Amino acid sequence: MKKNIIKSFVLCALLGSASFMTSCNDAIDIVQEGELNEAVIFTSVSNLQKYLDGDVYSSADPSNEIYLSAVISDEVKPGYRSGGQEYGLHRFFLSSNEEYTQNTWLQHYKLINRVNRLLQGAEKITPAANEVEKYNQILAEARALRAWSYVQLSVYFSTDMKDANALGVILSTDVPTTQTKLPRVKNAEIFALIESDLAFAASNLGAGADQFKVNIDFVNALNARYNLYRGNYELAKTYANKVINESGLELTVANPISNEASGEEIGTEAWNAEFYKTAGSFNAYRNMWNDTNRGEIVSAFQRVGAGPTGNIGSYFNTNSSNYSGVPMWVWGRNLFNLLNETEGDIRRLSYVDPTALIDENYETSSSPLNTDVLVIDKYPGKVSFSTKNDIKVFRLSEMYFIAAEAEARLGNLAKANELVQAVRVARNYLGTATTPTYAGTQAALADILKERRLELALEGHRFIDLKRLAVDAGVSMDRNATDDIVEVQNLENGSYKYTLPIPLAEISANPTVEQNPGY
Repeated sequence: MKKNIIKSFVLCALLGSASFMTSCNDAIDIVQEGELNEAVIFTSVSNLQKYLDGDVYSSADPSNEIYLSAVISDEVKPGYRSGGQEYGLHRFFLSSNEEYTQNTWLQHYKLINRVNRLLQGAEKITPAANEVEKYNQILAEARALRAWSYVQLSVYFSTDMKDANALGVILSTDVPTTQTKLPRVKNAEIFALIESDLAFAASNLGAGADQFKVNIDFVNALNARYNLYRGNYELAKTYANKVINESGLELTVANPISNEASGEEIGTEAWNAEFYKTAGSFNAYRNMWNDTNRGEIVSAFQRVGAGPTGNIGSYFNTNSSNYSGVPMWVWGRNLFNLLNETEGDIRRLSYVDPTALIDENYETSSSPLNTDVLVIDKYPGKVSFSTKNDIKVFRLSEMYFIAAEAEARLGNLAKANELVQAVRVARNYLGTATTPTYAGTQAALADILKERRLELALEGHRFIDLKRLAVDAGVSMDRNATDDIVEVQNLENGSYKYTLPIPLAEISANPTVEQNPGY
């Protein structure tokens, strides 16, 4: 039986704190009962690599926060085939037992626990001289993923990432036992681990052509995002520029907008058939979303075949990303209006399926959910898997926005303008775009926030962007009156609900954990 051990490396650990609980049902029974244990698994660098690939990478999944961010912000509204799922979340009924809040917390601590288990197991292995570099690379990839999870946890569950003394999340660097009860710690302690992990990763990782593996570009991009969230704008700019200048990637352009087979007229049946092909469109930007071309993707979590990883598109469309695919959520009307207002914007074509029903009289419609069906097509699926797409973790456009925001905060308004303009030009197939001259920092931040809303929609940014940036930009959540079947509300700036509650399951299992204010 031992020859089959390295088929799956899910270790069963029933632990005291809910954040570290994993069930024995997760394990694939590949050996005789009782045979799967750390002494068997962590015996070689080769096994360590297989555990990293099979169990650590598979736990890296931001789907929960992508969906939560979309539903609770102003990105989506209920679709015409909605069954009422997450209406409470859409209407800001947040509680400590809300499903996607709990899933976000548990998914990231699952990854952290597996990284800690890998690091502990690695201590038992003495690599041969020709394996040292590979050994350190494995540890570096794992630690970078742990840092990513802690950044995600901190921005959602800490009240203020710019305050090192604010209450953070649970710090775990060991494999806990059934008796482990860890409290939340100050942000400063979490930040120290993030920075230590990223420094180690940067020292042991090089460039890589595979966007599905952690490499130096992942580390630099995470450092840029992390320092932006922290308010360290000089560092955020430095790391964003490293990705922009050293990754070898370029912004994915909106052209070509047609080919010989499609004809020249946008929106015709022939054009649609060629542009929206999941086997590969003639358009570079569209191909980035149907996963046939990497484009400007810095890092992504790969989703292939009928494996255990989730289908990100199925959060919004039950079967496929068109009108007949049973849309449960569609684009929020005001976001669609922004996509629709600029002639030549490739995102309007790429993000909205041509089967969408667009009600020009939506403001006076008596039944907006049925007459205004703005079908989400940002996750069109792959060939034979209509709702499964790779999850884009970092894209070059985000790095441009991070650098632009940092420049604006540092008073360099012209440079901020230049960076935003570069993205707008890349996204316009007419080759033109207009970014107004910024009269001041607030105007710059408002425009950057607007462009982030368009470009990074449904990628898990909007809720956090409103939390950290709306007040400084002088804007707020922006739902349309037709975005629900009840009176539409916007979450006011500064609301305690911009920080998620610590899950009830965690507090019940671990009474040392303090709840966030307001819950």
